[in-house]
Amino acid sequence: QVQLVESGGGLAQPGGSLRLSCAASGFTFSSYAMSWARQAPGKGLEWVSGIYSDGSDTYYADSVKGRFTISRDNAKNTLYLQMNSLKPEDTALYYCAKSQRGTPVPWYALNEYDYWGQGTQVTVSS
Repeated sequence: QVQLVESGGGLAQPGGSLRLSCAASGFTFSSYAMSWARQAPGKGLEWVSGIYSDGSDTYYADSVKGRFTISRDNAKNTLYLQMNSLKPEDTALYYCAKSQRGTPVPWYALNEYDYWGQGTQVTVSS
């Protein structure tokens, strides 16, 4: 069965960095676009970033553009999110998600994704 397991969350200071990982199994990872989404305390789920199945192109929400970098290693069935210049407003539970098809349309539509991980907590605080 499809499994997505996130790791790498934790506590970071404002301006600091964290790298999230998402280990995928149970499907042909290299055939599907993937995304990261997050849910801050008391708020709804927000799409953060997406990447094509072959890693050829990436997309970002305006709130993280220039600070976060999404990548993938299809040989390792792993998705990554490098988060730099972290802000307190980045505090959230971060999820990875598998697209239902080759390319989500649009990327930020959460119903374009059919499997989600359990999430990893990121807290940005001094």
